[in-house]
Amino acid sequence: MRTEEVLAATATGLWRWDNGAGTVTLDAEAARLLELPAAAGVFNEAAVRSRFHPVDWNEIYGVVTLAVAEGTLAEARLRIVDGDGRVLRTVRSRSRPLPADPPGSENYALVGTLQEVAEPQPGSTGAPTPITGDWRRSREAFLLDAGRALAEARSTTEVLRVAASLSMPGFSPDGLAVFGVEGDRLTIIGHHGQSVGDEDPFTEMTLETDYPAAEVVRSGRAVYLPSPEEYRRRFPATWTLASRFGRRSWAFLPLIVSGRTMGAWMAGFRHPVSFSPDERSVLTTVARMLAQALARAGEAETERELSLGLQRSMMPSLGPEIPGMTVAARYVPTGGGLQVGGDWYDMIPLPNGRIALVIGDVQGHDVRAAGLMGQLRIALRAYASEGHRPDAVLSRASRFLCGLAGAHGDEKDTGARFATCLYAEADPETGTLDIARAGHPDPVVISADGTAVIRQTAGGLPLGVETDADYPTTQVVLEDGETIMLCTDGLIETGGHDMATGWVRLRPVLEQHSGDLEKLADALVQAVHGPTSHYTTGPLADRREDDIAVLLLRREVGIPRLAPPRRSVLTIAQAEPERIAAARHQLRELLHDWVDPEQVDAAVLMISEMATNVLVHTDGDALLVAEATGERGERRLRVEVTDSSDELPHRRCPGEMASSGRGLVLMEGLADAWGVDPRGSGKSIWFELYESGEPAEPSRPVAADTA
Repeated sequence: MRTEEVLAATATGLWRWDNGAGTVTLDAEAARLLELPAAAGVFNEAAVRSRFHPVDWNEIYGVVTLAVAEGTLAEARLRIVDGDGRVLRTVRSRSRPLPADPPGSENYALVGTLQEVAEPQPGSTGAPTPITGDWRRSREAFLLDAGRALAEARSTTEVLRVAASLSMPGFSPDGLAVFGVEGDRLTIIGHHGQSVGDEDPFTEMTLETDYPAAEVVRSGRAVYLPSPEEYRRRFPATWTLASRFGRRSWAFLPLIVSGRTMGAWMAGFRHPVSFSPDERSVLTTVARMLAQALARAGEAETERELSLGLQRSMMPSLGPEIPGMTVAARYVPTGGGLQVGGDWYDMIPLPNGRIALVIGDVQGHDVRAAGLMGQLRIALRAYASEGHRPDAVLSRASRFLCGLAGAHGDEKDTGARFATCLYAEADPETGTLDIARAGHPDPVVISADGTAVIRQTAGGLPLGVETDADYPTTQVVLEDGETIMLCTDGLIETGGHDMATGWVRLRPVLEQHSGDLEKLADALVQAVHGPTSHYTTGPLADRREDDIAVLLLRREVGIPRLAPPRRSVLTIAQAEPERIAAARHQLRELLHDWVDPEQVDAAVLMISEMATNVLVHTDGDALLVAEATGERGERRLRVEVTDSSDELPHRRCPGEMASSGRGLVLMEGLADAWGVDPRGSGKSIWFELYESGEPAEPSRPVAADTA
């Protein structure tokens, strides 16, 4: 007896499915099982596909794909239907994938058998889909993918988009709707598979309505409707609303979070689905994941709305334009998820026609820090509007913050909060800024030629540390085209940096962007948070981020000048000898691109000698003014140190072991020019250095600014 006869006697046929050619080769028995003419032949894939139940045909693709990938048998049970969709018989398919031709292509061929199984279900339209073997693995893989995609969704819109793209193994819905609950009514959160406006009859439907979603919300139990007849029988009042969509089966499942039913999920199918236990298990699992995803998205959207509202209320606009000056600002919070923090900036019009620029940082990155920041900002605006000078404004603000901490102390809090702040009163006409600083980073001045220098200013304790704190004032003059940057420590220290390394990271950004202030502000933020920040991390192990506030003020160019001077002014008090080191550092930054480094060393040595002599031999303070003028390579440096003593220095001949008396000797040996000029009350000692070795212009005295 031949093999074909044995197979025919056991109702088993042979088939070959060629995916690349789109053909299916059948023997006579296989053709009979598929309700095709009972003769061997080659058939078009579409003709064979029409004989399978559409659900089984969709599912077999997943089974075959897995078998091709793993090189295993593809096993499935398939229902054979007639032209009216009635199930005639069930067959079992066992096929082996053959290597692709040509090798490496996505085409494949399956060779195997079709065998009728003893599950006749004549006339039924909603029989179960008993796919065996790999079906459970396909379901598990689907649920894993669905869970991952829903977990990554960050908004309600993203959750609905993911839900609409879910293709369940064997019974993919063609439409879905997500219902919410507001009071005693259903709302439509979102839908897919329907046209715009189709949801109108279901919007604002009361929970007492005879509708499946309303019953699900009331009872917390799922409703499965495998046929239109079942829908019409159980929900006759709303059947007319659902019948126009032309679907054949429906599943309504509760969306439950923390034991509370927050809504319902509807999945509609254009083909009959019997909702077997396996199918119900998949739908129930998806509904649970969908409910969790919607709850997370809702909380995230609420937090975002809260943080945006706080930002809008607490971050002021920069207000009207300042004649002759340009302002730009940025605020980047971290806030631990709420996107709010304690940093702020402000611009305040003053009664005397000047403008106050304020920047500060309240300790902490939480909601309480944001609240204190808002109160402190209002207090500062009030004190400034009363016409107080910068030092008085900060003194009053410190007293206010101390009183606030005492009145609202919380046992659960770690202690009273303090705040750093920099307050600058700007005169648009002269470019003068009177600066008072409370524990805040020093400002940075960018000259018209792009040189960025930290401008060291006098300062006091942070606000809120002492009730009666003093805040000395420093005067800084912006020349035409110069820019001053005020920032919080987050701009400098974020990314594992300290003050020194953070300044090294920011300096090239400041010196390369001397044009549009808005672009410069964006570039500063990008240097800290942009892609390049991953390659410019600092030496510290702590990589935590901090809030960032940055404020830029530029004095626009009035009369064009070929080479605007660089100037630095510093007061060294008798009680502050440590500021001599600050003077040396400030001079080095002023001359950072000087051609001859030995001249820079000489200038630093001479300025140290001059300032020290004032503190040692007089009873007053020293005023230091340094100015570099001219084009690069031809510049002239002039440094003056002025004091209030009328006693002129004189040359001495110190012995070999003498510890003093060499100041004028050093100046005579190192300076290109130097001298001592009497002033009305006091004197000025000065020296000059020429970058080219020769004076570019006749020497002239430098006006001594006050600081």
